[in-house]
Amino acid sequence: MNDIPPIVLCGFMGCGKTTVGKIIAKRTTLDFIDMDSYIEQKEGCTVKEIFDRHGESYFRDLEHLACIELAEKKNCVISSGGGSVIYERNVRALEKSAKIIFLSVPLEDIKYRLRNDTKRPLLQRPDKDEAMAELYHKRLPFYYAAARFVIRPGKTPAATAEKIIEILKLPRALPEK
Repeated sequence: MNDIPPIVLCGFMGCGKTTVGKIIAKRTTLDFIDMDSYIEQKEGCTVKEIFDRHGESYFRDLEHLACIELAEKKNCVISSGGGSVIYERNVRALEKSAKIIFLSVPLEDIKYRLRNDTKRPLLQRPDKDEAMAELYHKRLPFYYAAARFVIRPGKTPAATAEKIIEILKLPRALPEK
């Protein structure tokens, strides 16, 4: 197999980066890497704990190091952190080798998906819907600017994954016997 540059899925929290990324990996010959899990593994604690102990700035530095490291990997699909591509230094690190794909999901769908979320540090506040809307609209231009491809969601995560596989002409995994 030829080396395939990393494929980075970006978009707002709850847009399906991890779900769609795992489906792409399962249906192709690519590995799956979740950027937040990658950072958690290296730090030995959760993103929420990193935010609580060290603050957002410290987390963003860890995220930048992850972007540099993950951009060097081949044959993988990466679910980026929801805020990673709003920082130009991260986009520069990723776009040197990666294909960045924006999963463009409407705000109302995001609100529905995250209605019971208790893990995302930036949403743990009483005015969650207002905070989410403000953050969504602030980040949207950055997602469009970073992405080589913009994908509107299919009816299911599997349909969205199939769109990406077809657009990028990714090699299919051999069927299981």
